[in-house]
Amino acid sequence: MNINALFLINAVGFGIGLAMDAFSVSMANGLAEPKMKKNRMSLIAGVFAGFQIGMPLIGWICIHTIAAMFESFQKFIPWIALILLGYIGGKMLIEGIRNADGGEEPPAVSFKELIVQGIATSIDALSVGFTIAEYNFAEALLEALIIGVVTFFICIGGLMIGKKFGTKLANKASILGGIILLAIGLEIFISGIIG
Repeated sequence: MNINALFLINAVGFGIGLAMDAFSVSMANGLAEPKMKKNRMSLIAGVFAGFQIGMPLIGWICIHTIAAMFESFQKFIPWIALILLGYIGGKMLIEGIRNADGGEEPPAVSFKELIVQGIATSIDALSVGFTIAEYNFAEALLEALIIGVVTFFICIGGLMIGKKFGTKLANKASILGGIILLAIGLEIFISGIIG
């Protein structure tokens, strides 16, 4: 295994870059659930980190096995992210508008919705498998684990920021969270189509 400072910087850089969508979604989740407990915060950050670990490894495996099929799948990634985040963001937005009068608090993100968020925010990490294709499996696994750890801590920060502002925004938090998710979906879609 050839681990050096450049390898570590590369892994941390990938982690920061890939975690930005998950950070924003974590903020939206914190906005929607300002009384979130620490164990739930760890679960949410852990789900995002788990997907950020898994997706580069899946990409790495695809490059070493079914690369041609994976390349044709890559053009659908922006569409998948847009659909998944559009669904969850739209649902949050509608629930926030229904409860805008100060009625009941919107429901917390369900585990099923959290999994969808994890997939939507990490699907672009599949392409990292291409960039680490020359690594052996142990190096690819270490790279993915570092990306996951960075993502975990960035998401915890996003949840904390969201919770802080969610308490101050009260009933408007779900609306803002839904708008954020819709905007992230559009950003992933537009940058994937253009870039």
